[in-house]
Amino acid sequence: MSHGHSHGAHHHHDHPHHGGDASSLPPALDMSVPDEELTPGQLSRRSMLRRTGLLGAGLAAGGVLGGAGQAAAAVPASAGSHGGRAGGYLWLAGDHHIHTQYSSDAKYRVIDHVRQANAHGLDWMVITDHGSETHAKIGVEKVNPDIVAARDRIDDTLVFQGLEWNIPAAEHGTVFVHPGKNEVAVLKEFENSFDGSVKKASAGTPANEALAIAGIDFLAEQVRRRKVKDALFLANHPARKGIDSPHEIRAWRDAQPRIAVGMEGAPGHQAGGLPAPTGPGAARGIYDNSPGADSFAAYPLESYRTWGGFDWMTSTVGGLWDSLLAEGKPWWITANSDSHNVHADSAVRGPNGDFNADGRYADPVHGGGLNLGDTDFWPGQYSRTHVGAASFSYQAVMDGIRAGRVWVDHGGLISGLDARLRSGSRAVTLGGMLHVRRGAQVELVVEIGLADSPNWAQFVPALARVDVIQGDVTGPAADKDVFTTPSTRVVKSFEVNRSTGSVRLSYALGRADKPFYVRLRGTDGNRTAVGIHGAAVDPAGPAMDVVGDADPWKDLWFYSNPMWVLPA
Repeated sequence: MSHGHSHGAHHHHDHPHHGGDASSLPPALDMSVPDEELTPGQLSRRSMLRRTGLLGAGLAAGGVLGGAGQAAAAVPASAGSHGGRAGGYLWLAGDHHIHTQYSSDAKYRVIDHVRQANAHGLDWMVITDHGSETHAKIGVEKVNPDIVAARDRIDDTLVFQGLEWNIPAAEHGTVFVHPGKNEVAVLKEFENSFDGSVKKASAGTPANEALAIAGIDFLAEQVRRRKVKDALFLANHPARKGIDSPHEIRAWRDAQPRIAVGMEGAPGHQAGGLPAPTGPGAARGIYDNSPGADSFAAYPLESYRTWGGFDWMTSTVGGLWDSLLAEGKPWWITANSDSHNVHADSAVRGPNGDFNADGRYADPVHGGGLNLGDTDFWPGQYSRTHVGAASFSYQAVMDGIRAGRVWVDHGGLISGLDARLRSGSRAVTLGGMLHVRRGAQVELVVEIGLADSPNWAQFVPALARVDVIQGDVTGPAADKDVFTTPSTRVVKSFEVNRSTGSVRLSYALGRADKPFYVRLRGTDGNRTAVGIHGAAVDPAGPAMDVVGDADPWKDLWFYSNPMWVLPA
């Protein structure tokens, strides 16, 4: 693959952050660019990525930042060709849920988050300030120059503009668009027309549910009319308040499956679980709620807590996420920081700011002490969403998310994941559908890059176990509010006996006589419990997090999105 670099004494790299796409890697990631030709900032980032095992990890195909030559082995050419690279993907780490001084409950500048995300190894990120009357009126426009400036200043992290949508009749969601001349206009019209807070449409009524669908349809129409090149919607912290009912989630996805593509499998605010007095002594994800007037009555009380830091909809084997996958509905999970106010940081809001008048707070200043009661991590410091992208570009990241080429981890539990379903010469990776003849033999092959350097808490995580979760595809659910599926269970667990390098696992799925899917989960083994549906379904799943005593660094998991087998 040619990167178009001129190997002279000075290296200049143009990255079209204003809406174009780049097919080459940023210089810090591009190993064809010698160290001595990098700027000091680029060299610093390359050194950090090397130390943390994210660059040159030696994983044949699944390294997080594996180059094109490495990634090409992930999926054979017979599984599809992308960008002329025989199906190879770059695995780019990112975060789609980040708040700045343009949110009423946050304080950092855009550039603060972008610099931190870049330093913590993220390749892409989305600025998602809260939808509100003030944001809709002036904030959505005012933040854009800061985002554009950050794109120019930090040229090896892709910075999307989005917002956190107050979904009518439901919770919050990330909405973001491909950069371009109309990004502000489309987001502003969307927020003014469809935000639940702006439109006073928060109550769980049929009319408000219809308004949410209209908002998703609006985004699809902007893409169809080429006002923006692309748009995506992901539901945020879906089980936190119990107000995202199963039928609403299905309706969002069914209305526009190319726009509404998934949900946070793990919420942000993970530092909330750090025990007092050196931490907030609260709940991971700020999942400390109980049912309210608009909550879906059938959800159990345990759904209002995280499990190993993950949302109950994701962490429950045979639960709501699996009930969607059992219908054959692509619905993907992510993980992110939801960063507002970072634990143990020393910044406070600057003086003399007027959020309602200015649409933002004054720039933060040093506060003189450590904010031990704050609940968040910097983007990339703890939670990462890894996307298989055909190139280093905005569109490739959006395409990878839409396709479900996504795995997520906490605390740097692993450094890379290459998962494939194979039958003969055919193979697919995460999010893929393997079409086979009925009765064909199918095998799951997984290669995992183990953590080999300290994470941001200064220890090297150890992967203890990997679980294979399998479920039948049973077709559309007659009851749109169902949130269980009886056939899904852990079918195989692998104990990991290595602490360095990579681990290769294989599992024979047998002859495919009916459609099914598989997904992966891994743990450091520090906290496990029998799953909600019993030991026959999940003998050693995540344990429910304890409010006030849930140190996120002592309970690490990774999850992958599913792959399907479809016999004919």
